[in-house]
Amino acid sequence: MIKTLIVDDDPDVALLHARYVAALEGFEVAGVLQRGGPVLAFLEENQVDLVLLDVHLPDMNGLQVLEDLRGSGYDTGVVMITAASERDMVRFAVGRGIDDYLVKPFTVADFNQRLEAFRASRSQLTARVEPRLDQGDIDSMLRAGIPDRHVGVTAAPAVVEAGAAGAGAGAPSAATWTANVPLPKGFSLPTVELVGQALRGAAGRGGAGDLSASEVSESCGISRVSARRYLEMMTERGLAELRPKYGAPGRPEHRYRLVGK
Repeated sequence: MIKTLIVDDDPDVALLHARYVAALEGFEVAGVLQRGGPVLAFLEENQVDLVLLDVHLPDMNGLQVLEDLRGSGYDTGVVMITAASERDMVRFAVGRGIDDYLVKPFTVADFNQRLEAFRASRSQLTARVEPRLDQGDIDSMLRAGIPDRHVGVTAAPAVVEAGAAGAGAGAPSAATWTANVPLPKGFSLPTVELVGQALRGAAGRGGAGDLSASEVSESCGISRVSARRYLEMMTERGLAELRPKYGAPGRPEHRYRLVGK
């Protein structure tokens, strides 16, 4: 069962959403909250697989609830259900790994379709078995000095996207890559594409063709923490590569560029 927390300040709307959830096979209402402040405490005390989250809450913005949730390490599924459809709000939410964004008003069919899609995606992640490595595989990885790139998993073919010639050409797109290697929990394909576009743009401008987490954060409109998480994940999975920059005293600056450039 997918235990679902509903967060909406309108009691009538929250009750309606609870009825929709209860009527869906495989879903169960874990609780209903009308404010954002208690969300983290609720997650600490209860099993929650999915949060249906409004933006306009009486005590705090729902986007801040999302930011706090991700900052606290929760990879709980989140579907924003709100009347707020401003571009910056949507972009902010996508950058924090939401699973879907449903704009009010909507039909019951729309609601059911989004939640059923969430259930299907989670079922695929649960069914996927991570490859186990034998000692020879582990020794080879250690000698090569490279991150785990899914030994035993066939890499996606290289793809040259339209307009990408000379700017990361040959690097697999996120859509192609995830067809063979599903994203880890807590990461979203739109944000992978967004970060990839930023790195591709850096490669197209000449120079070193790499970016720091701070520069990716500014370019994509996501938090620096989220930018670093996505860059590290993309590096581990072979979409990007880490290029330490030495020169200033102290630790080297971590910079990233697309693989294939």
